Amino acid sequence: MITGFGNATKKRKIQPEGDLDNNKPWVEKYRPRNLDDVAAQDHAVAVLKRTLGSANLPHMLFYGPPGTGKTSTILALTKELFGPQLVKSRVLELNASDERGISIVREKVKNFARLTVSKPSKDDLENYPCPPYKIIILDEADSMTADAQSALRRTMETYSTVTRFCLICNYVTRIIDPLASRCSKFRFKALDETNALDRLKYVATQESTKYEEGTLEKILQISAGDLRRAITLLQSVSKSSTFNKSDMITIKKVEELAGVVPESIINQILKIIESKDVDAITAFTRTFIKNGWSGAAVVDQLHDHYITSDNYSTQFKNSVSWILFNADSKLLNGTNEHIQLLNVLVKISLIE
Repeated sequence: MITGFGNATKKRKIQPEGDLDNNKPWVEKYRPRNLDDVAAQDHAVAVLKRTLGSANLPHMLFYGPPGTGKTSTILALTKELFGPQLVKSRVLELNASDERGISIVREKVKNFARLTVSKPSKDDLENYPCPPYKIIILDEADSMTADAQSALRRTMETYSTVTRFCLICNYVTRIIDPLASRCSKFRFKALDETNALDRLKYVATQESTKYEEGTLEKILQISAGDLRRAITLLQSVSKSSTFNKSDMITIKKVEELAGVVPESIINQILKIIESKDVDAITAFTRTFIKNGWSGAAVVDQLHDHYITSDNYSTQFKNSVSWILFNADSKLLNGTNEHIQLLNVLVKISLIE
């Protein structure tokens, strides 16, 4: 009779805490731990630091493009207010992956908002302000329904003595006016090249990543001010070179992993457009899509080529822009890439 499972019951090895940190994505590993670490958003950080002195925060609305540090800033602020232990019971974070209808506002948000605050320990009081209120973070608040936003404004007023709200969104126009007027607004701008480059260099140095000159600048250009995307791309490229430590990250590797269409292929597209041969354009487009290149990337790169060049007339640029904008809108709505790219190339070739 079998009485045991042999080696199957052996205990798993518990990873040391340092190893857990090394296994995190770089975006999380290098997320700012305090307000001083937040890059570029000087105005927002300066105002928040002053409120830290009095520990009396208003309701807040953070808005701006993705990857500019909105969520990182509020998380760093809560850690400086409450400390690592008290933050677990004093902060509720909800994002777009959670149900965001009116029922959640009436139940989960309202129930947390009405709770009395827990008493801080002696150590927490000595090291952190520990103000007598909780913080509710609603990430991507612009995805909330209008009914849910309307229900939220009453909750914000009723429990303002024990709860502060921080709404985070990409598009401030999607927040209803009664809700926006109850919050102090903080605008987060896309990171300029200097601040973002310093941060990328720091991450690359910490991870002992080798790169050729101009590579980090290329990563930032592709990321268009989104630092989260830039750090993720840097990690992806560096991991592609892990089998050979002597490998350097090159611009070519960055473009390949980012899905950027090589300059040689863009030049082929420009030549075939100039030929005005519809059959050749059709054949080229079919081959291009079969090779797995992105139609959306071509639209972006053609836009950069035509609009920034001095070789085309204003009227030509206007016509091309209209074609590209329409195609980009349709691609974002999930239309067929092959058809849209063929349409773009043929229409541009027909412009006189």
